[in-house]
Amino acid sequence: MTDAATFAVVTGGGTAGHMNPALAIADALVAAGHRAETIHYVGSERGIEATLMPTTGYPTTLLPGRGIQRRLTVANVQAVAGLLVAGFRAMRLLGRLRPQVVVAVGGYASVAVGVAAVLWRVPLVVAEQNLAPGAANRFLARFAKVVAVAFPGTPLPRAVVTGNPVRQDITALPPERDRAAARRAFGIDDDRQVVLVFGGSLGARRLNEAVVAALPIWRDRPNLAVHHVVGSRDWDKIRAATPPASGALEYRQVIYEKDMPSALAAADLAVCRSGSSTCFELAAAGLPAVLVPSPFVTADQQTSNARYLVEVGAAVMVPDGNFDAERLVAEVDALLSDEERRMAMGRAALTRARPHAAAAIAALVQEHSRG
Repeated sequence: MTDAATFAVVTGGGTAGHMNPALAIADALVAAGHRAETIHYVGSERGIEATLMPTTGYPTTLLPGRGIQRRLTVANVQAVAGLLVAGFRAMRLLGRLRPQVVVAVGGYASVAVGVAAVLWRVPLVVAEQNLAPGAANRFLARFAKVVAVAFPGTPLPRAVVTGNPVRQDITALPPERDRAAARRAFGIDDDRQVVLVFGGSLGARRLNEAVVAALPIWRDRPNLAVHHVVGSRDWDKIRAATPPASGALEYRQVIYEKDMPSALAAADLAVCRSGSSTCFELAAAGLPAVLVPSPFVTADQQTSNARYLVEVGAAVMVPDGNFDAERLVAEVDALLSDEERRMAMGRAALTRARPHAAAAIAALVQEHSRG
């Protein structure tokens, strides 16, 4: 049965770095006048979207499969088989929905849906978050009507610079930022300086281990609070390695931060990876940061992303191999002791913000839809 009411299929995911921009684009399409039930999201059964998307109200389909590694393994054979099944299901789904446009944000689920869009002759719009494009979007971009890119100089055809879509509750932070209210929400005293540490939805082991090792150094700091978002991958290990609470330091661990806008608003400083979504969220919040790019991503994407903030003085970058507890303490203490520098970094971050990125992409989607 054909659902003629479907306007757009938004596809991609696997991590919050893909899912959050996809959700921001969907929200922008709704703000532009499309009903939520006409925006269909397609992601991966194995991705973070399997947990988070059902709460958004958008019709959702999850496809099987996993990412393909760059070597011959049994897991790769299974991944190829899963991709073929996903491709068949994507073809069947688009044949039923007959959308006016498909928007691909990256991740392996987007490949199956993007190919199906080409075969069904549905206009394809690609949104690339990183300066160094991922493999999925490099492949799909050759078939796209237009490619929305986050950074100038992204090497993809028919590129239009829009910035990376950021959730509306974060783009609203700069003019409405209320640090005291945000700290009350987390139970943090107003007289403490707050360091927010996070490494993405799965977490970052290098950051997690450095924070745990730094706790004895900071234990007698009555003016410091550390809000540590550990992530799901190393939660049990980090919990077991964390020393018992003692001293004057205020330290809290969470596996996943559901209220990241308030966490960003409460913080004086962030210590984090430099995924594209993270960089644009920091910029939108005007929050200075110590960035530790992940070395485990395609084409060293996160180093390129980090430079976008570092080159205007909005962040400090530390290579992953040089980051440990001592370096963490040195970088954090230097910035916390220099309020004037932090304020200047925050102002510089705001110059890199693209608060209207989602709306700009939604406009491209509408322009290139076949409706």
